[in-house]
Amino acid sequence: MNAQSIPQHPSPQDRPARLTVGVVGAGRVGPSLAAALRLAGHRPVAASGVSDASVRRAAELLPGVPLVPPTEVLARAELVLVTVPDDALPGLIAGLAETGAVRPGQLIVHTSGRHGTAVLDPARRAGALPLALHPAMTFTGTQVDVERLAGCSFGVTAPDELRLAAEALVIEMGGEPEWIAESARPLYHAALAMGSNHLVTLVAQAMDLLRTAGVAAPDRMLGPLLGAALDNVLRSGDAALTGPVARGDAGTVAAHIAELRTHAPQAVAGYLAMARTTADRALAHGLLKPELAEDLLGVLADGGNE
Repeated sequence: MNAQSIPQHPSPQDRPARLTVGVVGAGRVGPSLAAALRLAGHRPVAASGVSDASVRRAAELLPGVPLVPPTEVLARAELVLVTVPDDALPGLIAGLAETGAVRPGQLIVHTSGRHGTAVLDPARRAGALPLALHPAMTFTGTQVDVERLAGCSFGVTAPDELRLAAEALVIEMGGEPEWIAESARPLYHAALAMGSNHLVTLVAQAMDLLRTAGVAAPDRMLGPLLGAALDNVLRSGDAALTGPVARGDAGTVAAHIAELRTHAPQAVAGYLAMARTTADRALAHGLLKPELAEDLLGVLADGGNE
């Protein structure tokens, strides 16, 4: 079975060349993608995973699919989703290739944001067809992930001859392919980490501070505010900046820092770093007046040195 057996524009009425699918690493991502491929008519046949959480995810998202060792997953599947942590991927691929588990014509797909297809070179040398398909989505490991894939962008890197196959797989999972050059993968992944992972940290920290301030339902308070802020920045970029830093309210920022030092000293470094970056961007885009920036930057510098 090779990549050309996948139709470019799959539909429920035109599925003569469905693939058997395996998952190496039954974390939050792999079973969800395999479940999405099952909806497109492909057939998940095996997954690997040993933790209790992996067993639960497989049972929920891939009922009836056996959990077997990674080499057995490759033996059973024409399309293999390798969904392990970024740092574990090179060693795993090299090990699978060394054992002879990789077959010529087999599609080997990893979902790492950091890596392109070069990490799959050991499998490619064994005759496999390498694809890097990274869903730009946060996963829970539940059925809701399959629904969230509708319209989700995938960072795709693939050899030219496999571009149509990569597009077809992403579209079958409900996603939208976005082509990322091999050399740009680490920068692409850094951008997503800043936008999503760091957002979780910022929001969780804000909720902690609101609880300390006596707010009984910080999630309810932040929900509308953060939803509006996200919508505004996606529409307008830096023009969406508001608040004391963008206004140059040095006194307010100084008060913030003092309160954080008293009640949440672990939050000071993050506040200062984000405030300095916000001030730089506000200045560059003409939102922060230069005559107000000097006092503000002085407060931020002093806050970092106390």
